[in-house]
Amino acid sequence: MTGLFKILIVDDDADYRETYRMLLTKKGYEIAVATSAEEASVLMEKEFYPLIISDIMMPGIDGVEFLKRVKEKYNKNIELIMVTGYGSVETAVQAMKLGAFGYFIKSHNPEELIMEIEKVHKIFSLQNVNEFNKSIKNSRYLYTSKNKQMQSVYEMVERVAESNSNVLITGESGVGKEIVAQMIHDRSNRSNKPFVPINCGYFSATLIESELFGHEKGAFTGASTARIGHLEAANEGTVFLDEIGDMEEATQVKLLRVLETKQIERIGSNKLLNIDFRLLSATNKDLKKAVADGKFREDLLFRINTIEIKIPPLRQRKEDIDDLIYFLLNRYNKEMGKGITDIEENTKRQLLNYNYPGNIRELNNIIERLVVLSRSNTLSGDILNNTKITSVDKDTIECINNLGSYKEAKKDFEVKYIKEVLKNCNNNITHAAKVMDISRRQLFNKIVEYDLKEYQ
Repeated sequence: MTGLFKILIVDDDADYRETYRMLLTKKGYEIAVATSAEEASVLMEKEFYPLIISDIMMPGIDGVEFLKRVKEKYNKNIELIMVTGYGSVETAVQAMKLGAFGYFIKSHNPEELIMEIEKVHKIFSLQNVNEFNKSIKNSRYLYTSKNKQMQSVYEMVERVAESNSNVLITGESGVGKEIVAQMIHDRSNRSNKPFVPINCGYFSATLIESELFGHEKGAFTGASTARIGHLEAANEGTVFLDEIGDMEEATQVKLLRVLETKQIERIGSNKLLNIDFRLLSATNKDLKKAVADGKFREDLLFRINTIEIKIPPLRQRKEDIDDLIYFLLNRYNKEMGKGITDIEENTKRQLLNYNYPGNIRELNNIIERLVVLSRSNTLSGDILNNTKITSVDKDTIECINNLGSYKEAKKDFEVKYIKEVLKNCNNNITHAAKVMDISRRQLFNKIVEYDLKEYQ
């Protein structure tokens, strides 16, 4: 819990200052000392100390007055533990009323003081974790751009967010369509309600309807309990249908009816439920062509396409790559506790010049891989061979040379590849799945399928 938690000792008695300094330094704290409140005030202008341990009886400004001034200026950002050689209930009560965290008598067991210090440190540690979590939430995405096309996208987002119109977000895979959908939701009057993303290409034709509309108990084999669907769960909020171009025609018909009536019916029920949600959809397909080919309903396209926002691919907005690199590097630095401060020149040149057929998703995966595999404070590596898993290449060659069946060779490769990636990710399944560009569920299913018990 200690780390480099900074404590300022304020006491006019040199022996006590040195005793506290030695005791707390051994506990792992970073200690500074001052002989008076005036000297402490000068130090506090130059350095931040979340905790001050101050004597009460001091010449000049005494401890109680010092406490009052610190609290007026810094409030809860700095805590004070007051110490004295003379036990006085009245002084203790006065100090606590003025905002002191605790009160310690010098003749008592020093462990009592250490326990109070640890309480303060724990409080500040939890505050830092909460601030970190807030910053991660608020900075999940980079909402700025130097590219005119992307600036137009953000301007459109601001305008459509105020409405309740259905929006179709188009663009290649990986350009950030869900990011734009999240932006629209966050800026809308539904922002305090659920944002429910659904990938239409992830579920089979039989499962997608249950996921969207829910089902009653016994509606089909395996439906042992009733379950609400995603549309019902998103009531008063926003539904994001990703890859809507992959939706089966039967489901398209049902979705169209929901959009027209604002009502849903769970599978196995004849009861209509009123719902209210804003629909955002996304696709990397040409839906007009899909309509012409008879693969997508024209009436549904009209319904979901009140406003279209088209996102340019990353290769058309290369002026943003530099900012994205450092944004992603900073995010993964925080997530993984890395201290990467620089990027090797050749790696930086490759990152800036690569065309990214997988767009921002591919850039994200490359940066995460490089950070995961980094062993220094400089990011480096060949981005076109960024996994650096050379043993997998050798194993692949062995598979080919053995000339077993395709199924056996594939299994052998996958097992060795999964083990190697997990090893490089310190057996962190979440990070490994990201490096492999698959979902955590998919990776876990593979681990179960191949009976990799050491990772279960």
